[in-house]
Amino acid sequence: MGNKPSFGETDLPCPQPRQFPMLLWLLLLLILRVTPKAFLLLNPPWSTNFHKDEVTLTCRDSLSPAQGDIYWYYNENLLNKKSEEIQIHKTGYYKCKTQRSSLSDPVHVDFSFDKLILQAPHSVFEGDEVVLRCQAREEAKEKRFYRNEIQIQSNFTLQSVSMNNDKYHCTALVKGFWTWNKEISKHLTIQVQELFSPPMLIASPSSPTEGSPVTLKCETWLPPQRSHIQLQFCFFREDKALGKCWSSSPELKLPTVWSEDAESYWCQAESVTPSIRKRSLRSQLYVQRIPVSDVTLEIQPPEGQLTEGENLLLICSVAKGTGTITFSWHREGTVRSLGRKTQRSLSAVLQILTVKESDAGRYYCAADNIHGPILSKLIRVTLRIPVSRPVFTLTSPRMQAMVGDVVELHCESQRGSPPILYRFYHENVTLGSSSVPSGRAVFKFSLTAEHSGNYSCEADNSLGVQRSDRVILSVTVPVSHPLFTFSPAVPQAVEGDVLELRCEAQRGSPPILYWFYYKNVTLGSREAPFGGGASFNLTLMAEHSGNFSCGADNGLGVQHSEMVILSIIGPPSNKTTLITEGVTAGLLSILGLAVTAALVCHFRTQRNSERLSTTGTPSYSPREFKEPSRTSNTNPQEPLDPVEPQPVYNNVNPGDSDLVYSEIWSTQHTNENSANSPRKHWEDKEPTVIYSDLKKAYPDDSTEQASIVDSDLEDAVENYENVPCILSALDR
Repeated sequence: MGNKPSFGETDLPCPQPRQFPMLLWLLLLLILRVTPKAFLLLNPPWSTNFHKDEVTLTCRDSLSPAQGDIYWYYNENLLNKKSEEIQIHKTGYYKCKTQRSSLSDPVHVDFSFDKLILQAPHSVFEGDEVVLRCQAREEAKEKRFYRNEIQIQSNFTLQSVSMNNDKYHCTALVKGFWTWNKEISKHLTIQVQELFSPPMLIASPSSPTEGSPVTLKCETWLPPQRSHIQLQFCFFREDKALGKCWSSSPELKLPTVWSEDAESYWCQAESVTPSIRKRSLRSQLYVQRIPVSDVTLEIQPPEGQLTEGENLLLICSVAKGTGTITFSWHREGTVRSLGRKTQRSLSAVLQILTVKESDAGRYYCAADNIHGPILSKLIRVTLRIPVSRPVFTLTSPRMQAMVGDVVELHCESQRGSPPILYRFYHENVTLGSSSVPSGRAVFKFSLTAEHSGNYSCEADNSLGVQRSDRVILSVTVPVSHPLFTFSPAVPQAVEGDVLELRCEAQRGSPPILYWFYYKNVTLGSREAPFGGGASFNLTLMAEHSGNFSCGADNGLGVQHSEMVILSIIGPPSNKTTLITEGVTAGLLSILGLAVTAALVCHFRTQRNSERLSTTGTPSYSPREFKEPSRTSNTNPQEPLDPVEPQPVYNNVNPGDSDLVYSEIWSTQHTNENSANSPRKHWEDKEPTVIYSDLKKAYPDDSTEQASIVDSDLEDAVENYENVPCILSALDR
């Protein structure tokens, strides 16, 4: 900056302050000068203290002691205290006033119960160095300080604080009864006071005539606690410095002012140490000038044709006029102006950002340089509106769309200049398009299984393309005939085994409900929520021989599988026989070899019914035997031996009963070369024995007995009970 006394020597990179009428500045200055404001002093100076600490408050209106009575306030309540100093020990807001001052600013003093507190002095001004104290009730170590949750250097002094509402806290390890505990203080906002108020620019006289002198004064105040601070000043017209910057004098005299000097003025004040700079608002200096004339309004883009969302420029200009001109812009039918600018120029521009549909209409502007506003002619502004995001809907003849249904796709934008072209998409593949002058577009088609997926639409009126939200359509496919299988897949199973029934439909939309049937009687149901098959575990009983099947249903009709026949081979059902046979097997095992037991069992099976009854064979009915639970090795991966079992028969006469029990032995022959063959599995189990409950035989009824043995499998299951032979007990 130069030192010449000319008006505008140096361009400074200063932001534009607001303009403020000079008369209002004078009125505000008079109000503020009526009475000084009181202030509080704290001793000790900390605004945060421990509970049961005591702080002394002193009320002042200057550096000298206050005169007369003092009025104290605690949380807006008047205290019964009149002295210049009071002692406090309660948390709250304190204020005071003297007879010759206005009410002081409130001061918040906190008396904390915490184990750790952060202390900062109350009387802090801009630019001061502030000492922070992290205080603990007990012994503490490893103290750390934080500003806005970020750790600062382990320096307890803050250099040149400002009024930015930073939050501070500290942490420390505080000695406890057994260990050191980490404590965190409450957050503290340092109450930073202004070093001096923003200056006000005062012009005298406030409305000079052209050619007369004007005195500018940059007025501010220092608080009594900082009255020793030295200030310096600089004056500006628009963005150029006037006179000498920086000067210790708060006044600048302009020898003469002309109409071109009728601009906005402002000033800056700066403290030498510390360096705090503040600026005034702009004050408009009014000087007599030539009235404005021939006001015109120009619109860009030309012809007033805009697209919604673009920016509209309204340029208001005058052919004649001097000094500061106030421009204003208006839309026909509205009371308030769209904008107002006051500047020393013959034109001004108002920009309306992102115009919308409601901005269409007729516009005009006005210009005024004290002699009254002059209006321009009206200019019409029209807008083209881009399409809004379309609303996409899908309708079908039923709640759940099925293959073959005809669905309608609807697409409509609520806003947009016509005509609008709509396009319909399935998984981002175009289905079709339609151009409509207004309203919605419709697209119809018949559903197939491949039409499941995401649907959407687009709207385009050459001002931009908008895409709708996606709508998911699930096309429901009826279930196919399910496939019913056993696991393990065997035509025969042993009573007591757990058999897995598997039902699966190859086609059909989920969820699918599967039903399992035995002889058309429902065993249970399972649901496959995501498709696929379902399983049902069944513990087999003797009466489970027969036809099994399943059904599948997904709400569009039930489909049934083919029936599968299963034969059940039952074990003996009397626990007494097992115990007796087990004792016999134990006596035989004492002889030494399991082979001997097998031979004995084989020999016993060849005996006739008379010898069997005389050697202790039980003479009770197999129906009296309780069924033991069994678990068979039903690995579905093992191959089945195609060789049929080899039967051996024996008859047992229970005495005088009219019944004869036929003992049937079944053995299997398998390939011995396969380690995983069914023969290996068979060797680990007893041979299958079936006792048949028959009528007592007579010499002339042999043919009838033979026919009974060869009867249908289902009848056998219904009329016979399975009893394990003595060999099973011996093996165990």
